[in-house]
Amino acid sequence: MNRPNIWSEQKEILFEDNHLLIINKPAGVLVQGDNTGDEPLSVKAAEYLRFKYKKPGAAFVGVAHRLDRPVSGVVALAKTSKALSRLNEMFRDNKVHKTYWALVGKCPEPSSGHLTHWLVKDPIRNVTKAYPKMHPQGLKADLDYQVLGQAGNRFLIQVNPITGRPHQIRVQLATGLGTPIVGDVKYGFLAPLPDVSIALHARQLEFEHPVTKEAMCFRAPVPEMAHWEAAQTFYTV
Repeated sequence: MNRPNIWSEQKEILFEDNHLLIINKPAGVLVQGDNTGDEPLSVKAAEYLRFKYKKPGAAFVGVAHRLDRPVSGVVALAKTSKALSRLNEMFRDNKVHKTYWALVGKCPEPSSGHLTHWLVKDPIRNVTKAYPKMHPQGLKADLDYQVLGQAGNRFLIQVNPITGRPHQIRVQLATGLGTPIVGDVKYGFLAPLPDVSIALHARQLEFEHPVTKEAMCFRAPVPEMAHWEAAQTFYTV
């Protein structure tokens, strides 16, 4: 799959100041490098900053959180070590309010609620298993969810994760509600999407600016993809 040039159109840059670079990440792009050797968002961001500000050396880009490769949406990058350190602390202390949108194939019952699981990741297979009760190797994972409505033949769910565990939303919706995310064959959906993404989008991040202390809210439009078209009526930005 060819990676789009997210820096040419500028539409994926949601915000930039001296300390932050906020990106609407396309699905299919890594946030940070892995063993595939594919160019991650962090490297592309550093190239963008070096070119924009004509820096003779490498630009600083710090990654405070990640989205899975097939997931789209808001990513907050730090342009200074001070911002990175404080962002890391905020994410660690759950002081960042995260909102995700997910498309699922059937309406969950109940239509809103809270899910708690203990998650155990298998790093070799890169899958996470959710247990409803405390597990000795598990990390506790909590999220709130509510159905926003029907979007075509799918249902749009808003998810607010309280913790930030690997594959948390994906496995909790699949295990806890029996509603795997559209396209997420790893967690039980029957067929992949044509672009091999999954219909999970990091819609919004809210946090206190790590330096200015101003209240910040960043919202990312959903991808211009066929499977998201029916959800257009649920947002104005």
